[in-house]
Amino acid sequence: MILELGGRRLELQHGRPLVMGIVNASPESFSDGGEWGTLDAQAERARALVEQGADLIDVGGESGVTGIDPLAPDEEIGRVVPLVERLAGDGIVVSVDTWKPAVAHAALAADAAMINDVSGLRDPALADECAAGGAALVVMHTRAQPKVKEFPGYDDVAADVLEFLHERLDMARSRGVAEEKLVVDPGPDFAKTPAETVEALRALGSLAELGRPVLLAVSRKDFIGALTGRPPHERLAGTLAAIGAGVDAGASIVRVHDVAATVDYLTVRAAFRGESEVSPSLRLPDDLRVSSRAPSSP
Repeated sequence: MILELGGRRLELQHGRPLVMGIVNASPESFSDGGEWGTLDAQAERARALVEQGADLIDVGGESGVTGIDPLAPDEEIGRVVPLVERLAGDGIVVSVDTWKPAVAHAALAADAAMINDVSGLRDPALADECAAGGAALVVMHTRAQPKVKEFPGYDDVAADVLEFLHERLDMARSRGVAEEKLVVDPGPDFAKTPAETVEALRALGSLAELGRPVLLAVSRKDFIGALTGRPPHERLAGTLAAIGAGVDAGASIVRVHDVAATVDYLTVRAAFRGESEVSPSLRLPDDLRVSSRAPSSP
Protein backbone atom coordinates (compact mmCIF):
# COMPACT_ATOMS: atom_id res chain seq x y z
CA MET A 1 0.00 0.00 0.00
CA ILE A 2 1.31 3.45 -0.94
CA LEU A 3 1.05 6.60 1.18
CA GLU A 4 2.22 9.96 -0.14
CA LEU A 5 3.39 12.01 2.79
CA GLY A 6 5.57 15.08 3.00
CA GLY A 7 6.79 14.81 -0.57
CA ARG A 8 7.71 11.15 -0.11
CA ARG A 9 6.07 8.08 -1.60
CA LEU A 10 6.05 5.43 1.13
CA GLU A 11 5.40 1.74 0.54
CA LEU A 12 3.81 0.49 3.76
CA GLN A 13 4.37 -3.12 4.74
CA HIS A 14 2.27 -5.36 6.95
CA GLY A 15 3.75 -5.65 10.42
CA ARG A 16 6.08 -2.66 10.04
CA PRO A 17 4.02 0.42 10.90
CA LEU A 18 5.12 4.02 10.84
CA VAL A 19 5.44 5.48 14.33
CA MET A 20 3.71 8.82 14.87
CA GLY A 21 4.92 10.64 17.98
CA ILE A 22 2.55 12.96 19.85
CA VAL A 23 3.45 16.51 20.85
CA ASN A 24 0.64 18.39 22.55
CA ALA A 25 0.70 22.17 22.53
CA SER A 26 -2.48 22.09 24.60
CA PRO A 27 -2.30 22.57 28.38
CA GLU A 28 -5.70 20.88 28.75
CA SER A 29 -4.54 17.55 27.25
CA PHE A 30 -5.80 14.53 29.24
CA SER A 31 -2.43 12.80 29.25
CA ASP A 32 0.36 15.38 29.37
CA GLY A 33 -1.34 18.76 29.58
CA GLY A 34 1.13 21.55 30.17
CA GLU A 35 4.11 19.18 30.37
CA TRP A 36 5.67 20.89 27.35
CA GLY A 37 4.47 24.41 28.04
CA THR A 38 6.71 26.52 25.79
CA LEU A 39 7.50 26.49 22.09
CA ASP A 40 11.12 25.59 22.83
CA ALA A 41 10.07 22.69 25.07
CA GLN A 42 7.61 21.39 22.48
CA ALA A 43 10.21 21.55 19.70
CA GLU A 44 12.76 19.81 21.94
CA ARG A 45 10.21 17.11 22.75
CA ALA A 46 9.48 16.55 19.05
CA ARG A 47 13.17 16.27 18.17
CA ALA A 48 13.68 13.79 21.01
CA LEU A 49 10.83 11.62 19.70
CA VAL A 50 12.35 11.64 16.21
CA GLU A 51 15.70 10.57 17.70
CA GLN A 52 13.85 7.74 19.45
CA GLY A 53 12.50 6.53 16.12
CA ALA A 54 9.34 8.49 15.31
CA ASP A 55 8.71 8.70 11.57
CA LEU A 56 6.45 11.75 11.93
CA ILE A 57 5.12 14.03 14.64
CA ASP A 58 1.43 14.76 15.32
CA VAL A 59 1.03 18.27 16.71
CA GLY A 60 -2.16 19.09 18.59
CA GLY A 61 -3.19 22.57 19.64
CA GLU A 62 -6.49 21.60 21.20
CA SER A 63 -7.22 18.63 23.42
CA GLY A 64 -10.12 16.33 22.62
CA VAL A 65 -11.16 16.48 26.27
CA THR A 66 -14.91 16.96 26.42
CA GLY A 67 -16.78 19.43 28.59
CA ILE A 68 -14.44 22.28 27.59
CA ASP A 69 -15.45 24.86 25.00
CA PRO A 70 -13.58 24.62 21.67
CA LEU A 71 -10.74 27.05 21.11
CA ALA A 72 -11.22 29.91 18.68
CA PRO A 73 -9.36 29.10 15.46
CA ASP A 74 -6.97 32.02 15.94
CA GLU A 75 -5.93 30.77 19.37
CA GLU A 76 -5.35 27.25 18.06
CA ILE A 77 -3.35 28.64 15.13
CA GLY A 78 -1.21 30.58 17.58
CA ARG A 79 -0.39 27.37 19.43
CA VAL A 80 0.23 25.19 16.39
CA VAL A 81 1.76 27.19 13.54
CA PRO A 82 5.02 28.33 15.21
CA LEU A 83 5.75 24.72 16.18
CA VAL A 84 4.92 23.39 12.70
CA GLU A 85 7.21 26.00 11.14
CA ARG A 86 10.07 25.08 13.42
CA LEU A 87 9.72 21.31 12.98
CA ALA A 88 9.16 21.43 9.22
CA GLY A 89 12.20 23.70 8.99
CA ASP A 90 14.19 20.92 10.64
CA GLY A 91 12.99 18.45 8.02
CA ILE A 92 10.54 16.67 10.35
CA VAL A 93 7.33 15.35 8.80
CA VAL A 94 4.47 17.01 10.67
CA SER A 95 0.83 16.05 11.04
CA VAL A 96 -1.61 18.47 12.69
CA ASP A 97 -4.51 17.21 14.80
CA THR A 98 -7.36 19.61 14.03
CA TRP A 99 -10.95 19.64 12.79
CA LYS A 100 -11.08 23.34 11.88
CA PRO A 101 -10.51 24.32 8.21
CA ALA A 102 -8.94 27.66 9.18
CA VAL A 103 -6.38 25.92 11.37
CA ALA A 104 -5.69 23.34 8.66
CA HIS A 105 -5.15 26.14 6.12
CA ALA A 106 -2.62 27.90 8.37
CA ALA A 107 -0.85 24.63 9.29
CA LEU A 108 -0.50 23.57 5.66
CA ALA A 109 0.85 27.01 4.77
CA ALA A 110 3.48 26.36 7.46
CA ASP A 111 4.44 23.09 5.68
CA ALA A 112 2.47 20.49 7.63
CA ALA A 113 2.24 17.29 5.58
CA MET A 114 -0.95 15.80 7.03
CA ILE A 115 -4.18 16.84 8.72
CA ASN A 116 -5.44 14.42 11.36
CA ASP A 117 -9.16 15.18 11.52
CA VAL A 118 -10.90 13.78 14.60
CA SER A 119 -14.32 15.05 13.50
CA GLY A 120 -14.87 12.58 10.67
CA LEU A 121 -15.02 15.38 8.06
CA ARG A 122 -17.92 17.05 9.83
CA ASP A 123 -16.89 20.11 7.82
CA PRO A 124 -16.05 19.02 4.25
CA ALA A 125 -14.01 22.22 3.82
CA LEU A 126 -11.25 20.43 5.69
CA ALA A 127 -10.90 18.06 2.74
CA ASP A 128 -10.83 21.09 0.43
CA GLU A 129 -7.85 22.46 2.34
CA CYS A 130 -5.98 19.16 2.07
CA ALA A 131 -6.73 18.91 -1.64
CA ALA A 132 -5.56 22.47 -2.28
CA GLY A 133 -2.44 22.00 -0.18
CA GLY A 134 -1.55 18.55 -1.52
CA ALA A 135 -1.64 17.18 2.03
CA ALA A 136 -2.51 13.78 3.42
CA LEU A 137 -5.75 13.46 5.37
CA VAL A 138 -6.72 11.14 8.22
CA VAL A 139 -10.46 10.37 8.17
CA MET A 140 -11.66 9.17 11.58
CA HIS A 141 -14.89 7.48 12.64
CA THR A 142 -17.03 9.35 15.13
CA ARG A 143 -20.73 9.99 15.52
CA ALA A 144 -20.22 12.82 18.04
CA GLN A 145 -19.52 16.51 17.58
CA PRO A 146 -15.98 17.56 18.48
CA LYS A 147 -15.56 18.28 22.20
CA VAL A 148 -18.91 16.64 23.01
CA LYS A 149 -19.14 13.37 24.95
CA GLU A 150 -21.83 11.29 23.27
CA PHE A 151 -22.53 7.57 23.15
CA PRO A 152 -25.17 7.12 20.44
CA GLY A 153 -25.23 3.33 20.67
CA TYR A 154 -24.79 0.93 17.76
CA ASP A 155 -26.49 -2.22 16.58
CA ASP A 156 -23.07 -3.25 15.24
CA VAL A 157 -20.26 -0.78 15.97
CA ALA A 158 -17.76 -2.50 13.65
CA ALA A 159 -20.22 -2.33 10.73
CA ASP A 160 -20.91 1.33 11.52
CA VAL A 161 -17.19 2.16 11.47
CA LEU A 162 -16.78 0.51 8.08
CA GLU A 163 -19.87 2.15 6.57
CA PHE A 164 -18.96 5.59 7.91
CA LEU A 165 -15.38 5.43 6.64
CA HIS A 166 -16.54 4.28 3.20
CA GLU A 167 -18.83 7.30 3.03
CA ARG A 168 -16.27 9.81 4.28
CA LEU A 169 -13.53 8.51 1.99
CA ASP A 170 -15.87 9.01 -0.95
CA MET A 171 -16.53 12.55 0.27
CA ALA A 172 -12.81 13.30 0.53
CA ARG A 173 -12.18 11.95 -2.96
CA SER A 174 -15.04 14.01 -4.35
CA ARG A 175 -13.42 17.13 -2.85
CA GLY A 176 -10.15 16.38 -4.61
CA VAL A 177 -8.01 14.57 -2.03
CA ALA A 178 -5.77 12.14 -3.89
CA GLU A 179 -6.27 8.43 -3.19
CA GLU A 180 -2.70 7.88 -2.03
CA LYS A 181 -2.99 10.68 0.52
CA LEU A 182 -5.93 9.14 2.43
CA VAL A 183 -5.65 7.38 5.80
CA VAL A 184 -8.44 5.93 7.97
CA ASP A 185 -8.83 5.74 11.76
CA PRO A 186 -11.52 3.70 13.58
CA GLY A 187 -11.69 6.34 16.32
CA PRO A 188 -11.07 4.49 19.60
CA ASP A 189 -13.02 6.16 22.46
CA PHE A 190 -14.67 8.68 20.13
CA ALA A 191 -18.46 8.31 20.52
CA LYS A 192 -17.78 4.79 21.82
CA THR A 193 -17.89 3.24 25.25
CA PRO A 194 -14.84 1.18 26.25
CA ALA A 195 -16.68 -2.01 25.30
CA GLU A 196 -17.66 -0.57 21.92
CA THR A 197 -14.07 0.51 21.30
CA VAL A 198 -12.83 -3.02 22.02
CA GLU A 199 -15.49 -4.44 19.69
CA ALA A 200 -14.48 -2.03 16.92
CA LEU A 201 -10.78 -2.83 17.34
CA ARG A 202 -11.44 -6.57 17.32
CA ALA A 203 -12.78 -6.02 13.79
CA LEU A 204 -9.88 -3.81 12.68
CA GLY A 205 -8.93 -6.27 9.95
CA SER A 206 -12.21 -5.57 8.14
CA LEU A 207 -10.94 -2.08 7.30
CA ALA A 208 -8.59 -3.68 4.76
CA GLU A 209 -11.45 -3.54 2.26
CA LEU A 210 -11.14 0.25 2.27
CA GLY A 211 -7.76 -0.10 0.60
CA ARG A 212 -6.13 2.67 2.63
CA PRO A 213 -3.62 2.70 5.53
CA VAL A 214 -5.11 2.41 9.01
CA LEU A 215 -3.98 4.78 11.76
CA LEU A 216 -4.18 3.17 15.21
CA ALA A 217 -4.49 5.82 17.93
CA VAL A 218 -4.74 3.82 21.15
CA SER A 219 -2.00 5.36 23.29
CA ARG A 220 -3.12 5.81 26.92
CA LYS A 221 -6.76 5.80 25.84
CA ASP A 222 -9.73 5.51 28.21
CA PHE A 223 -10.62 1.98 27.11
CA ILE A 224 -7.17 0.82 28.26
CA GLY A 225 -7.70 2.54 31.60
CA ALA A 226 -11.12 0.90 31.92
CA LEU A 227 -9.66 -2.54 31.20
CA THR A 228 -6.62 -2.18 33.48
CA GLY A 229 -7.73 0.25 36.17
CA ARG A 230 -4.69 2.45 35.40
CA PRO A 231 -4.42 6.25 35.05
CA PRO A 232 -3.00 7.66 31.79
CA HIS A 233 0.70 7.60 32.70
CA GLU A 234 0.47 3.95 33.79
CA ARG A 235 -1.10 2.61 30.58
CA LEU A 236 2.05 1.77 28.60
CA ALA A 237 1.73 -2.00 28.95
CA GLY A 238 -1.91 -1.85 27.88
CA THR A 239 -1.01 0.45 25.00
CA LEU A 240 1.66 -1.96 23.72
CA ALA A 241 -0.78 -4.87 23.96
CA ALA A 242 -3.30 -2.92 21.88
CA ILE A 243 -0.61 -1.97 19.37
CA GLY A 244 0.45 -5.60 18.97
CA ALA A 245 -3.11 -6.71 18.25
CA GLY A 246 -3.69 -3.75 15.96
CA VAL A 247 -0.55 -4.29 13.91
CA ASP A 248 -1.46 -7.96 13.55
CA ALA A 249 -4.81 -6.78 12.15
CA GLY A 250 -3.14 -4.50 9.60
CA ALA A 251 -2.54 -1.10 11.23
CA SER A 252 0.00 0.88 9.18
CA ILE A 253 0.60 3.87 11.49
CA VAL A 254 0.63 3.87 15.30
CA ARG A 255 0.11 7.16 17.14
CA VAL A 256 1.88 7.08 20.52
CA HIS A 257 3.17 9.15 23.41
CA ASP A 258 5.91 6.64 24.33
CA VAL A 259 7.94 6.40 21.13
CA ALA A 260 11.08 4.69 22.49
CA ALA A 261 9.11 1.91 24.17
CA THR A 262 6.95 1.43 21.09
CA VAL A 263 9.96 1.22 18.77
CA ASP A 264 11.62 -1.30 21.11
CA TYR A 265 8.44 -3.36 21.22
CA LEU A 266 8.05 -3.38 17.43
CA THR A 267 11.77 -4.20 16.96
CA VAL A 268 11.66 -7.28 19.19
CA ARG A 269 8.27 -8.31 17.79
CA ALA A 270 9.57 -8.15 14.22
CA ALA A 271 12.62 -10.24 15.15
CA PHE A 272 10.53 -13.02 16.69
CA ARG A 273 8.08 -13.03 13.80
CA GLY A 274 10.84 -13.26 11.20
CA GLU A 275 9.87 -9.87 9.76
CA SER A 276 13.36 -8.47 10.25
CA GLU A 277 16.75 -10.07 9.76
CA VAL A 278 18.73 -11.00 12.87
CA SER A 279 22.43 -11.22 12.02
CA PRO A 280 24.36 -14.23 13.41
CA SER A 281 26.97 -11.71 14.56
CA LEU A 282 24.47 -9.85 16.77
CA ARG A 283 26.00 -9.22 20.21
CA LEU A 284 25.18 -7.09 23.22
CA PRO A 285 27.59 -4.14 23.56
CA ASP A 286 29.62 -4.15 26.76
CA ASP A 287 28.22 -0.83 27.91
CA LEU A 288 24.72 -2.35 27.96
CA ARG A 289 25.63 -5.29 30.19
CA VAL A 290 25.38 -3.36 33.45
CA SER A 291 22.49 -1.29 34.67
CA SER A 292 23.13 2.45 34.66
CA ARG A 293 21.16 2.82 37.88
CA ALA A 294 23.11 3.59 41.03
CA PRO A 295 23.30 0.59 43.41
CA SER A 296 20.81 0.72 46.24
CA SER A 297 22.05 1.29 49.76
CA PRO A 298 22.41 -1.81 51.95
